[in-house]
Parts: sequence; C-alpha cells; structure tokens
Amino acid sequence: MIKGWPVDFLIRLWRHENSRAVLLQVIVIAAVFGAFGWLISNLVTNFAALNKNFGFDFLLQPAGYDINQRLIEYTNRSTHIRAAFVGLLNTALVAVVGIILATILGVILGIIRLSNNWLARNVTYWYIEFSRNVPILLHILLWHGIIINTMPHPKKAISVGDFLFLTNRGLYVPKPIAEVGISVLYLAIVAAFAFMFFFARYAKKLQAETGRQLPVFMVNLAVLIGLPLLVFLASGSPMSLEFPALKGFNFRGGMHLMPEFVALTFALAIYTAAFIAEIVRAGILAIHKGQREAAEALGLRPGRVMSLVILP
Repeated sequence: MIKGWPVDFLIRLWRHENSRAVLLQVIVIAAVFGAFGWLISNLVTNFAALNKNFGFDFLLQPAGYDINQRLIEYTNRSTHIRAAFVGLLNTALVAVVGIILATILGVILGIIRLSNNWLARNVTYWYIEFSRNVPILLHILLWHGIIINTMPHPKKAISVGDFLFLTNRGLYVPKPIAEVGISVLYLAIVAAFAFMFFFARYAKKLQAETGRQLPVFMVNLAVLIGLPLLVFLASGSPMSLEFPALKGFNFRGGMHLMPEFVALTFALAIYTAAFIAEIVRAGILAIHKGQREAAEALGLRPGRVMSLVILP
C-alpha cells in the first residue's frame, strides 16, 4: 500500500464533499481543454498535410455557388465574403418584412380574440392554437407548396394594378433605381422621421399639461408622405421605377421575389403573429377594468377607448 503525505492529502481531499466537488470540476475542465487542444492539433496537422492554410484567406476566394435571391449584384465568381453579405441582406429583408406583417396581424388578432362576436373570437382562437402547435418548418413547407402548386403560371399571373404580379415562380414588383440627387431624398426621409418623433413627444406633453389632443397620426402621415414627395418633385425625380413586364414565358425587369422567399416570409409572419396575439391579449386583460369604465364614462367610443387607453 502506498503511503506518504501526498497520498494521504489526496485521499482526504477526495473524502471531503466540497473539495471532491471542486476536484471533479477541475478534472472535467482539464479533460475538455485537452480534447479541444487535441482537435485543434489534429486540424492543423491535416491542413498542413493537404497544403492548406488555416485562416480567413478563403473569404477572398471565388464562392463557386449561386444565390438566386439577392439584393446586390452577385455571381458564382464573387467572393465568399460577398456571398455572406448577400445572405445577411436576405436575412435582414425577411426579418424586417416579417416583423412588420407579424406585428400588424398579431395586434389585430389579439384584439379580435377578446371580441364579443362569438364567431370571430372562436375562429381566431382556433387559428392561434393551430399555428402555435405546428412546427415552423411545416408552416414554411405548407406555404411553399401552396405557392408552387396553386398559383398560376406567368401568362395567367395574378395582377395588382398592373405593377405587382404573383405567380408560381414568385412575386414580381417594381424595382427602384436611384439616379442623380437621390441623397437629397434620403435626407428628406430622415428629416420626416425626426419630425414625427419630436412632434409625437410634443403632442404627448401638451396633452399631459392641457388635455388638448393634436391629430398626431394624420400630421405625421402627411409629413411622412408629403415632405419626401415635395423633395422628390423639386429635385427632378431622382428615383425611377423599373416595372416588370411579361416577355415570352416569364417576366422581365423589376424585382423578383422567389417563391421560397415569399413562403418563408409569410410563414414566419403567420407563425409569429399567433404568439404576438396572445401577448397582446394578455396585456389587454392585465389592464384593470376601471380604466375602460372610466374612459367609457367620459363618452369615448369603444374604438377610441382601445386606441387611447387600452393599447397605450
């Protein structure tokens, strides 16, 4: 039997509950770092055997693959870093459009969920329960199948105002083309948003101090549309639109949104809207009924009560 102070010391450490727990954690962490180090060493050795460098130089090499849906110019000869940027822009586009659609639909469904109309309330309830309990991947596959199999071919496309066309090959919309002087239009849009922000704050402060209500929505909407429009006309129309047109068996020109993109965006919006609806419903129910009764006692209509008291 091996004896000595190191052995006795280790035995006492192992028998002590707290020190044993610390010792086991140290052993596990050492094993994890050892395995990680072995994997890195193995990777570097294999890279050296294949005469390849270990780094990020590949980002500047040609990608060699196509990306059908893109917001900027890209070919299979573009670099990997440009391909990553194209994917990032596509993700941002899906996220922005999906968030807007899901928020609008979710708020509407959350309000209808509390409606006194039995049919509307229960239809919304079944929609929410069905959507939340079906995996998002099935939603995406379902809507992709609907678009591919039920939408018409380009020659019989569903047209909206002769500038938006929905087919089984995707959605075709006008493409904005920037021209000389577009920076002035961008500044006008930024100025419009800045005015909307400060005017909303001023209207809220005025209402708190005097009780006077300003038409914030109508004023902000007029500024958001009117100011860029005036600048657009005054600067000589620095942006034009390229409209899609049917040529042969398919549309040419404009912006083409692939069926996969449309299905992905719509499925994410439909799925997420169900969760937003329940959040909105819970938020409305969390407000004390005295708030609604007080607003109704002032003579406000149900729509005004919802927009001015409940939703804020």
